[in-house]
Amino acid sequence: MTSTVEQRLKQHGHDVPVPPEAIGFYVPVLRTGNLVITSGQLPVIGKELMFKGKLGRELHEEEGANAARLCALNALAQIKSCIGNLDRVTRIVRVEGYVQSAEGFTKQPAVINGASELLVQAFGEAGKHTRIAVGANELPINAAVELVVWAEVGD
Repeated sequence: MTSTVEQRLKQHGHDVPVPPEAIGFYVPVLRTGNLVITSGQLPVIGKELMFKGKLGRELHEEEGANAARLCALNALAQIKSCIGNLDRVTRIVRVEGYVQSAEGFTKQPAVINGASELLVQAFGEAGKHTRIAVGANELPINAAVELVVWAEVGD
């Protein structure tokens, strides 16, 4: 059965994908108490990196926001794989966004807004979260964006 959260996402043109596999020696998601925390999620579909390069050089702000949305969908896929149903999420607590940035690019918050907006579309008020949006010189496998999501869950 499709969760209410997934139905809301579908209304906005998004599907929760199959969770991406880890690309290193770590777990992609874990639960500790009532928190579920993802590892850094990249803008991949399957094993293909969809957004490569630096914002402000190879990519523009809107492409970065699309990359952040894809990262958020992958984070939701990881959370779902951990807890079974996204309707168990009671709050998105924190989003940590890393943007591979060219020198002089300062619109990291606008890029990470792509993820933040998607999470509010999915969870309403419970999707509003604390956040950091940081520029990085390099990210793994030349990804444009990397995202970590912290979620509170109920039983």
